[in-house]
Amino acid sequence: MATRLDVLKTYKLYIDGKFPRTESGRTMIVEGAKGKVFAHLCKASRKDLREAVEAARKAQPGWAGATAYLRGQILYRIAEMLEGKKQELVDSIDAAGRRAKAKTLDAHTEVLASIDRLVCFAGWADKYAQVLGCNNPVAGPYYNFTAPEPSGVVAVIAPDEAPLLAFVSLLAPAVCAGNAVVALASETNPVPAAVLAEACATGDVPGGVINILTGVRSELLPVIAAHRDIDAIHAANLTLEETTLLKQGAAENIKRVIVRTVPDWLDTADAHSPWRIEPLIDFKTMWHPASA
Repeated sequence: MATRLDVLKTYKLYIDGKFPRTESGRTMIVEGAKGKVFAHLCKASRKDLREAVEAARKAQPGWAGATAYLRGQILYRIAEMLEGKKQELVDSIDAAGRRAKAKTLDAHTEVLASIDRLVCFAGWADKYAQVLGCNNPVAGPYYNFTAPEPSGVVAVIAPDEAPLLAFVSLLAPAVCAGNAVVALASETNPVPAAVLAEACATGDVPGGVINILTGVRSELLPVIAAHRDIDAIHAANLTLEETTLLKQGAAENIKRVIVRTVPDWLDTADAHSPWRIEPLIDFKTMWHPASA
């Protein structure tokens, strides 16, 4: 019998609810065991990033205006879709041989923790406002309220380790609060993020709310830092040079830059806290007559 050649999957970008190929035509390879090619992925260009930001900006007002209950339901639906893709995700993490620094974090543990993290922030969607907002004491015949509202378009930059759990941990708080996201996957193993994109496409996520790019950080970070239509950056465990680059760009166009140092992605006490949402929102103070 003739030897059969495997049909390898080529993962596309996820922009505006669709799966376009990169306009540059470039691809990147993820190698599996013994140097064997596991998958091909698109290598996003500057133009792809700009199109993702445009899609996010267009979608963000509708997402922010959706009920908190609906946002929670959609995040929960993504978790449901990942539950059905558990083995595919485990294989995609194991195949590339990329593990988190924590020895206890094997691929199966990482996938389960990622699903649980989505469920957690699905639950926070209609509760974080009560925790982070407040009724301010004032002297006079009126009430004074401070309420959170989303920042707008948030760029998520995933580190190399924990390619699924780190990605979800940075993305979920932003989406939960009504932001639209342009996310750059782990550079060493972007396949789990590409699988998550497929879950978003079948998980009722409105087009443009979540946009997922695969590519090279050194090429895309300067564009993210300088882009005037990105309102905040949410990243973790970047190098000093990468962090400095983002902050220097933000100094010119006044965007919020959060680069976390996360030694343990399984630390639920920190990762499941509503304070993970707080840097990705703004606060609005309202006055109302007490007698009305």
